[in-house]
Amino acid sequence: MGLRKAAAYSRMHVRPYTRKSGVKSKSYIKAIPQNKIVKFRMGNQKDSESGKHKFIIKYMSEEKVQIRDNALEASRMWLNKILDEKMPGEYFLDVKVYPHHIQRENKSAGGMAGADRISTGMTHSFGITIGRAAIVNAGKDVFVITTTSEKNARDARDALKAVKTKLPCRGRIIFEKLE
Repeated sequence: MGLRKAAAYSRMHVRPYTRKSGVKSKSYIKAIPQNKIVKFRMGNQKDSESGKHKFIIKYMSEEKVQIRDNALEASRMWLNKILDEKMPGEYFLDVKVYPHHIQRENKSAGGMAGADRISTGMTHSFGITIGRAAIVNAGKDVFVITTTSEKNARDARDALKAVKTKLPCRGRIIFEKLE
């Protein structure tokens, strides 16, 4: 069975109970799914920290939203691939959000006649864990890219424009030049 569509989770305004405790009986969640994001920092971090990168391009969320870890990982892989092809060794990519929030699903058998015995009702009302998401507030940076030249910065901006379709929120690309 595939993942539920992101709209089932992305517009939530309240954080549901997702407590994970050291004492298993006090936990709402018994097992936490694995994080799908492999790396959070890619590229030439040393040059970025030493000040050789003069251009900063940020992708900022304009609304409060949940971004699932598989959407973040797909965006990260796409950005890394494009930036590595166009400017190898001349960029630094940083994913600024971390998927702490755990998503649950209470499965029920719908669409089948006489399948009520499969549903658990409120006996397992918290459901099973199916994934992770990052709760991102409005104005929070999702991706930050630093580069060495203006041409590379334009290429990074175009890559971020392509990534907009993979994320469930409206976002703004901010272009800065360090002096």
